[in-house]
Amino acid sequence: MNSGSTEQALAPGPMAHRQRSAHPGFPPIGDYGFLSDCETTCLIAPNGAVEWMCLPRPDSPSVFGAILDRSAGHFRLGPYGQSQPAARRYLPGGLILETTWQTETGWLTVRDALVMGKWHNTDQRSRTHRRTPTDWDAEHMLLRTVKCVSGTVELELSCEPAFDYHRKAAAWEYTGKVYEQATAYCTDSPEGEPTLTLTTNLRLGIERREARARTRMVEGDQVFVALSWGELPAPHSFAEAAQKMWDTAECWRQWITIGRFPDHPWRGYLQRSALTLKGLTYAPTGALLAAATTSLPETPGGERNWDYRYAWIRDSTFALWGLYTLGLDREANDFFDFISDMGVDENGEPVPLQVMYGVGGEHELVEEELTHLTGYEGARPVRIGNGAFNQRQHDVWGIILDSVYLHVRSRNQVPENLWPLLKRQVEEAIDNWRKPDHGIWEVRGEPQHFTSSKVVCWVALDRGAKLATMHGETGYSQQWAAIADEIKADILKHGVDERGVFTQRYGDPALDASLLLVPLMRFLPPADYRVRNTVLAIADELTQDGLVLRYRVEETDDGLSGEEGTFTICSFWLVSALVEIGEVERANRLLEKLLSYASPLKLYAEEIDPSNGRHLGNFPQAFTHLALINAVVHVIRAEEEWETGAFQPAHHHHHSH
Repeated sequence: MNSGSTEQALAPGPMAHRQRSAHPGFPPIGDYGFLSDCETTCLIAPNGAVEWMCLPRPDSPSVFGAILDRSAGHFRLGPYGQSQPAARRYLPGGLILETTWQTETGWLTVRDALVMGKWHNTDQRSRTHRRTPTDWDAEHMLLRTVKCVSGTVELELSCEPAFDYHRKAAAWEYTGKVYEQATAYCTDSPEGEPTLTLTTNLRLGIERREARARTRMVEGDQVFVALSWGELPAPHSFAEAAQKMWDTAECWRQWITIGRFPDHPWRGYLQRSALTLKGLTYAPTGALLAAATTSLPETPGGERNWDYRYAWIRDSTFALWGLYTLGLDREANDFFDFISDMGVDENGEPVPLQVMYGVGGEHELVEEELTHLTGYEGARPVRIGNGAFNQRQHDVWGIILDSVYLHVRSRNQVPENLWPLLKRQVEEAIDNWRKPDHGIWEVRGEPQHFTSSKVVCWVALDRGAKLATMHGETGYSQQWAAIADEIKADILKHGVDERGVFTQRYGDPALDASLLLVPLMRFLPPADYRVRNTVLAIADELTQDGLVLRYRVEETDDGLSGEEGTFTICSFWLVSALVEIGEVERANRLLEKLLSYASPLKLYAEEIDPSNGRHLGNFPQAFTHLALINAVVHVIRAEEEWETGAFQPAHHHHHSH
């Protein structure tokens, strides 16, 4: 924020206002609704417009991209001339969005879903699925149903796709008997681009890129609109559409019923987080997307804009813990299998792990900038791909080994095929732990000796030694435990300042929220004075309005300019760490505050601006929801133990992250 910062400081009001009005029409990030069928995701603005959707995969080019540029494609269904609904909610227990509209003349409700149905690949094996198929499956269809509840309402449909991030033109043609169906296709170099078929009981009109319809609905009228890009036929009557909607709701209800959710006021947050995480999984491979979007800014109008539509190895250990805790073992196992797939080549030989992968297991994620898009509220550059895929980040091996440890602990034995992979990761950690890296935050400045990276290298050897014991490899077990002690001694010597506080990097007093992992990853017992000092220093000195920053931007060479918001995951980590050191009251207060910042649909982006509660960064973000599950479960367990008299601060017996 160097350029023009004085002007900004002198006149925050008008400046801020001018910045906003220069980019009218973008909804706040936290106001989008999120839909998924576990193969495709989309975001829907409050006005009823689909403003982000990529086909056929979540990391494919967008067909609706208005969230990144108002002209980059949308699909709106709602009352003509009105953009603010009376209410929006998810139907309980699933990812079906219901929007209620009140106009001057009447009321209507719209329901939106990405359709799930009974497993339909019965005649041929699915080409995309590597994981065990479940009982139900994506139908590759976005279904929208409308009911006029009272009075009369003028309904408007406008569907204007823009292929390949708005780099290729779209055209519509009628494909039905009369006006009930039209298909959009890409006019220039269409190979690889999907075709979109719109089927409805409205009469469609075509205006170049746009398919549109308007009708006057009276009480009792029912409309459906289906957008499909797969093989399955669209519904041809409202009754068929309603049945698909019911099937989808039932799929989600059956799924959520498998989970274990405590009978507690925070149950709703846990369920919504679980549904969001499920929606961010890519069912064919088991991958977990970091978020559904790219380039939503971490600083309003700033340059910290990244593509998060990939699977990060780092999310795995937190994902497994959160999913296993809620009884969602199938998703946890699928993600684990995806990650262990990544650790071997075609011949089953172990290979070094990258930081992240494409959801189909791709290794190359070349970063490029889309200069033709304005960006969300003018935040440029818009990036696709992610240049961090080949960075050196030394927490990868420890995260994997912790994931393996979590995965096999319930089975009490190490599967034979995992041992070579596991051994390779431990050896990578041994070879590299003394070297600098880019750290957990993927900073784009010079590599440093980040304390938290060393801590997670210790985790690699600690968990490796435990796994070797389980596998009957006592020689490796003793050798690795000895190196773990050596790493621990090095960290305690160089990574702790004279106050007894863990610092961001060796020989520098800067604080870093990743050091909350010291107690959460069991590096030191919570009763250790250095743990307590670190947790309290972060709580008191690395916060803004009580929420936690990753680090102070001015103290860290991250290769970027600009401020950033508070990292929500760090605040949730602080809740868990406060519980660990026995500060349950303080943890509870912080958690209440964090839950109050949830979006109206109980979703979270990556960051929160504490001055106005706005969500910043990509949305919805898996890591944030994982950290929420951790924190909520931590506090609920501490409260239960408190009530039964079993709570002893700093002597936690749970393995927890």
